[in-house]
Amino acid sequence: MTVFGRGAVLFDLDGTLADTAPDLIAAVNRVRAALALPPVPHAQVRPAVSKGARAMLRVGIPERPEAELSELERFLAFYGARSNADARLFDGIEPLLAALEAQRRPWGIVTNKPGFLTQPLLVSLALIERAGVVVSGDTLPVKKPDPAPVRYACEILGADPATVVLVGDDRRDIESAHAAGAAAIIAGWGYFEPSDEPGSWGAEASAAEPESLRELLGLA
Repeated sequence: MTVFGRGAVLFDLDGTLADTAPDLIAAVNRVRAALALPPVPHAQVRPAVSKGARAMLRVGIPERPEAELSELERFLAFYGARSNADARLFDGIEPLLAALEAQRRPWGIVTNKPGFLTQPLLVSLALIERAGVVVSGDTLPVKKPDPAPVRYACEILGADPATVVLVGDDRRDIESAHAAGAAAIIAGWGYFEPSDEPGSWGAEASAAEPESLRELLGLA
């Protein structure tokens, strides 16, 4: 087993560090209610959470193909109004972060979530003061899978990308990491659509749960 125990660790946010699906799916169903449509089950939308707001609207409101654009603003407003009521760290993430901090290994977050939603979420999760860097979807003119967000995070942390690993649950995470010269680990507990084939993404490793990620990071 390859152990990535040398340098900084970057994390995707939704579906990797935090389970934000309940709040996001509730927002989709509020949009559906505003359109006089019945709610959909969580299982219908959850796999699309890491793909972003438009993807969630696409699978959550299939009756209205135009909803991914026409309802985007309303969806974001409904989601923001929930104030991350049901968001939580995935089981095993807190001790993993504590272990990184005990070894004084820097860690940060690179997400495509816009900053006005990222910051309140990190406050609610008590991570805002702990992360060495936070790169949101609008921090730079581009976002994942472009390598710039990963390179920027490495620059802020003072880390050589060749010693950095990014952990995420979407193909864009792996592509962004590799294009920046970093390694990548798939967060196997994240949000995956039936058509996803994570094994084909080319990541250096895959962790089924945070405990096995601790082993891959040399923290066990």
